[in-house]
Amino acid sequence: MIYLDHNATTPILPEVLEAMMPYLTTEWGNPSSSYRFGSKLKTVVETARAQVAELVGAHPLGIVFTSCATESNNAAINAALKAHPDKRHLVTSMVEHSSVLNYCKALEKKGYRVTYLPVDRDGLLNLADLEDAITDETALVSLMWANNETGVLFPVKEIAETCRARGVPYHCDAVQAAGKVEVDVREVQADYLSLTGHKFHAPKGIGALYVWRKAPFSPLIFGGHQERGFRGGTENVALIVGMGKAAELARKHLPDYDRTVRPLRDALEEGILGTIPATELNGHKALRIANTTNISFHGIESEALLLLLDQAGICASSGSACLADSDEPSHVVQTMTPGTAASRETLRLSVGPDNRKTQIQAVIPAVQAIAASLRS
Repeated sequence: MIYLDHNATTPILPEVLEAMMPYLTTEWGNPSSSYRFGSKLKTVVETARAQVAELVGAHPLGIVFTSCATESNNAAINAALKAHPDKRHLVTSMVEHSSVLNYCKALEKKGYRVTYLPVDRDGLLNLADLEDAITDETALVSLMWANNETGVLFPVKEIAETCRARGVPYHCDAVQAAGKVEVDVREVQADYLSLTGHKFHAPKGIGALYVWRKAPFSPLIFGGHQERGFRGGTENVALIVGMGKAAELARKHLPDYDRTVRPLRDALEEGILGTIPATELNGHKALRIANTTNISFHGIESEALLLLLDQAGICASSGSACLADSDEPSHVVQTMTPGTAASRETLRLSVGPDNRKTQIQAVIPAVQAIAASLRS
């Protein structure tokens, strides 16, 4: 198997699994217990909280553990709306993750107004559109850091500055950015910032939400006193420890990430675009995370391409893993290329530090042969 879908999920690192194991075996107590066997795990959770905070330049008290990125995104939107019940307008983009877009669509059915900002052919956002969209009725701006399908980077520092200047809370979905680029909430002053562990080699089922100390917050999930009352439910200590360890390793390896994965991504991209006719890059050539390429194969349905790639032992996708079972075309590429069939002809390839040059060299001729067979 050659795995080229790291934007969907990443393998758990051995060091992460090793850190988790005691909390799946001998240290299985409940951190909320009054006796030491359980209560001593509170310290373990707080250590992990500090590790996650360090990854994004935050104070540990700003980190709330969640079950996933979807919950983090929903919790941030929910908190902003609850804090400003008289404001019934949100601003987001047309290329956000489904966990943001579908929440916004649900809100529209409840009478909220949502402005969906467009992007250009390169997937870039126009800051002037954001300025024009914000009104006195705007309760929240929710714009991602890096697009999960194309890897395109939004100007998050400028977005945060615009929102702060206009007095509007800013939620940033940083799920695809963390561990790949420098994420520092002291520089990018978001009020809320979403993370999930399985995008940087922690297990699935554990996420986090950064909440700025002055940002309003009310729970999405009510329960006990866990997470300082911000998120009810018994803590999954093993997964929290795993996310903490993975965050520590991601921070440590961040200086090497770009120079490790970019040459692999570039070789893969150039090999496909340079040798296979009627292929086209989706997304800005430079302003994107280093591991992601999204390519349209004109005249070839994504589903057929992915099926044959799978048979060849190559794991890839046509877009977000959360929409893999949907028959709908990529809404991201559709927004970038309106009126064309490109959104049904896309292939997303996302490499990781575990990939090797020999794998890339094997994938290119395999894609060449598959594309030729589907066009014959």
